[in-house]
Amino acid sequence: MTRLHQLLRAHRPTLMKTASYYLIHIMVAACVAYAVTRNFWASLTLSLLEPTVQAVAYFFHEKAWNRAQARQALQPALGAAQ
Repeated sequence: MTRLHQLLRAHRPTLMKTASYYLIHIMVAACVAYAVTRNFWASLTLSLLEPTVQAVAYFFHEKAWNRAQARQALQPALGAAQ
């Protein structure tokens, strides 16, 4: 199995959640951008650009959050062992 397949399999839940969030974000951004600009092309551009950057940031935020939770879960166990 390639490294990419391993990476995708290991992070599948987070990637699925990120994709779902991305689609919702695009729809909301498109509606808001169109309401503000009344320009279809400007709203399309804005609705694709900003959520794309946001989705990438969200993926890494989610991974960092999961690591922090795992570390926090280990702290009581480490304290009890001492």
